[in-house]
Amino acid sequence: MRAVIPAAGIGKRLRPLTLTRPKVLLPVAGKPILGHILDKLIGSGVDEIVLIVGYKADKVVDYVTTHYSVNVRFVEQKERKGLGHAIGMGLDDSDEPVLIILGDTILDLDFDKFVNSNQNIIGVMTVEDPSRFGIVQTDGRKVLRLVEKPREYIGNQAIAGIYLLQNQGMLKRAVDYIVEHEITTKNEYQLTDALQIMLDWQTAIVAEPIEACYDCGTRDTLLNTNRILLGKMAQKEYQLTDSVLIPPVFLGDNVSVEKSVIGPNVSVAEGTRISTSVVEDCIIDESSVVRNAVLKESLIGRDAMVKGVGTGIDIGDSTQKDLG
Repeated sequence: MRAVIPAAGIGKRLRPLTLTRPKVLLPVAGKPILGHILDKLIGSGVDEIVLIVGYKADKVVDYVTTHYSVNVRFVEQKERKGLGHAIGMGLDDSDEPVLIILGDTILDLDFDKFVNSNQNIIGVMTVEDPSRFGIVQTDGRKVLRLVEKPREYIGNQAIAGIYLLQNQGMLKRAVDYIVEHEITTKNEYQLTDALQIMLDWQTAIVAEPIEACYDCGTRDTLLNTNRILLGKMAQKEYQLTDSVLIPPVFLGDNVSVEKSVIGPNVSVAEGTRISTSVVEDCIIDESSVVRNAVLKESLIGRDAMVKGVGTGIDIGDSTQKDLG
């Protein structure tokens, strides 16, 4: 089975960290977002992965080829014309099934069961603000209608970022149809609109509730996903002589911690050095230095240097910041 993962986005809401790399490579709970997704897919029956790349594409290619020995093909989306357009680039005219999973969403579900279904499936979740999502109207499990970011309330079952279609050629024709007929939502070709075309063509699609869907599209959702995933991980034992760890905490290889209090909900990537600091509810990337600092609910990039007191701050790669 083929899996298509759109990973071309810029990630404007996660700047300044995404000024130097794509959103899918930002770390959460010890590995990049894309790493969590690929780890879930491998071994679930998926034998081909198509990654739709765009912004900082070379970094995505380098990460995947360095860390994974899977059958992966990279397709560049040179113009950002929407999710539907991106997915269409990863499809062919075959009648083989395709799994689609969004590149900024980490899902908690039985991938084997999902992939081995013989139905067309859209994963759904209950949301508080339906106007931010593609919404699914159903009769039982049967999907009746799909609306991208509805202006009026039509339900609260949102698309959860995973889809299984049994005939990728039909989906490709539906994407081609919305492009040919200029069917857009907010000036973009949406996958939701293409799936609605398939419904109009009398294609049966069912909704499948997803147990948990962890969004990584904003700083707040990224930090929340970090909290949840760290809480689900087995806590490693770290040997520290003069510091205190308050679980859950993840420390990468060659992390140095001296005279500090770390945690809870802290993820620190390899090669980072923390001294005489208190760090809570943060994600700190590779090879950074945190010294004489108190940090809370913050995102710290690679090769950064931070000292002082800060709450809710975002510091990009290779940046020095004295918070005073």
